[in-house]
Amino acid sequence: MDSISAQSVHRILNSHRLKPWRHHPWLSPKTPRDAAFAAAVRNLSDLYSRPLTTHEAVLCVDEKTNLQPRTRKAKTLPPGPGKPIRVEDEYERKGILHLLAAFDTRTGKVYHITGERKRQIELLQLMEILDREFDPSFTAVHIVLDNVRMHKGKLVKAWLAKHPRFQFHHPPVHCSWMNQVEQWFSILQRKRFGIINFADKQDLAERLDAFVKEWNSHAHAFRWSSKSFDKVLAECEKNIAGVA
Repeated sequence: MDSISAQSVHRILNSHRLKPWRHHPWLSPKTPRDAAFAAAVRNLSDLYSRPLTTHEAVLCVDEKTNLQPRTRKAKTLPPGPGKPIRVEDEYERKGILHLLAAFDTRTGKVYHITGERKRQIELLQLMEILDREFDPSFTAVHIVLDNVRMHKGKLVKAWLAKHPRFQFHHPPVHCSWMNQVEQWFSILQRKRFGIINFADKQDLAERLDAFVKEWNSHAHAFRWSSKSFDKVLAECEKNIAGVA
């Protein structure tokens, strides 16, 4: 096979506007982009963008699962002139921890718990915290969370029946980007899990508690508008029109 220079490859790719080194993950939608899908999107767009009354709050809830302490077998070395931080490649597994968090879309404040298991019980522990933290004057507390079975179990339904001011709203399947707590999780990931090296699960839990406390000391909301949702709805309308 004849050889070809790097310059020629670059010229050919550039002429066809191809960038094979880039990739973007996608999932063939299992949920149809129909009227029900559009209604769920409109509901979230409304919750995030409209002015709330004094008795309303909107919180996004989800779990960041399987967090591992990963204790390094040798000490992490600090950076030096011309040298990066050096992290031991080998580590000891010390179990896993789950973080359950609720992000207030209007204040940016985060409420959370950590636990070794992820069940309805842990979700309800977080809901009890929210019930205590939000004064009874908040008569409509909207909770945005995904459709997993844990969020719709018998214990959860029974709790909601006794606490009618809490209203669950579920984004469409495979639309986790619509849950604002995922945006906060990405900040946590960048700032605290770039280098994973914790002594044990207790150390990890304490570091998570400290991060939430630090965040809440200068909490801020994210700037969400209806623009992103409008793009999704435009595609929905095309699909709905095509089916009609």
